[in-house]
Amino acid sequence: MWRAAGGADSHGWAPREIYQLNPSTTMDIDFDASAFLEQQRDAAPAELQPVFFQLEDLYDRKLWHQLTDALIILFNNPQSAPLRMPLFREFVGSFQGKINQLKLVSLGLSAASQCQEYSEALQFLSDITEKVDTPSTQDAFVYATVETARMKLLLGQLDESRESMDKAGKILDSFDSVENMIHAAYYRVNADYYKAKAEYAAYYKNALLFLACVNVEKDLTIAEAQERAYDLSISALLGETIYNFGELLLHHVLNSLNGTEHEWLKEVLFALNSGDIARFEGLQGHLAKQPLLQASLPFLRQKICLTALIEAVFKRPPHDRALAFSTIAAETRLVHDEVEHLVMKALSLNLLKGNIDQVDQVVRVTWVQPRVLDMNQVEGMRQRLVDWASQVKTLEGFVHKTGEDLEVWVQ
Repeated sequence: MWRAAGGADSHGWAPREIYQLNPSTTMDIDFDASAFLEQQRDAAPAELQPVFFQLEDLYDRKLWHQLTDALIILFNNPQSAPLRMPLFREFVGSFQGKINQLKLVSLGLSAASQCQEYSEALQFLSDITEKVDTPSTQDAFVYATVETARMKLLLGQLDESRESMDKAGKILDSFDSVENMIHAAYYRVNADYYKAKAEYAAYYKNALLFLACVNVEKDLTIAEAQERAYDLSISALLGETIYNFGELLLHHVLNSLNGTEHEWLKEVLFALNSGDIARFEGLQGHLAKQPLLQASLPFLRQKICLTALIEAVFKRPPHDRALAFSTIAAETRLVHDEVEHLVMKALSLNLLKGNIDQVDQVVRVTWVQPRVLDMNQVEGMRQRLVDWASQVKTLEGFVHKTGEDLEVWVQ
């Protein structure tokens, strides 16, 4: 596992008062909601006490939808933390079958955050998962399954976590549509799993999918955004199949590194993405700050040479993509004898398509891997389109002039 940007636990599971978890919470016909809520109101901070009158009113009127939404708002208030577990076990447990089961799982997750041990949280969430495993509540079942997989991951049970995620993934694939929160949870846990396995490319893909499902500014704390940006940067640099970081470079989560000790990672990413070898070499002093990057310097040097080759091809028009070995050597700063091996590596990674003429020592490129472009690359493409339009206009003038001359000659 690579080091996270911050030392804080980004998963939000902090030690709290221990509650005995009842795996078979059911509706108690003798449950006195009024007395229970009065007891919880007295224990609540003064700011939250009026909420309990609202909860009692909604419960008495059997307005389960409004009651659920009021509970979600209450559980999202940080001051409610010590109250969540008893409220969920006793109060929510008395009408859990009458409410949206996806929201039931959400409330359960908030309550589980107060468990002192991951093992207790896992047992608690496993019980909720069993309750929502019905044909009509498969979305809630998937959500709960994914969160139990997260707990298994935190407990170091990687194989068991993968098994749960695969089970959830199969059901998820069968849905025509699903709440965004479920997709977000699925990709988040997948990303955390691949981080634990140090599978950089898989982490990169799933972490970006997770970010596509959330609002970074609203749904992530600054520390969480910085950690995600840090881990994405490391995975982008060390992923063996990642040679274009445009999607990450354009994502505003990367701005969370501004002003931090890891801001230099952005410069390294921009240098690699554009194949700027001089800029990359100027930043190598920073790589010593990260042991994984320092240990991977030979790979990173090969990567910058490959991106320099891709950029050399990309910035040329399609009709002018026959590159001499000497041109490639100059663009990549390699000795002449290493050029052919670099091109073969690019072809094997499917970064380029074409052929190598060993006799004339020329590489003819017919295709280059599509890229997400930064603004400088977009400007380069715009200029090529301007040049192309100019050439078409010149050709049009030549054809028109030739036609006029031919008409005069015929006459």
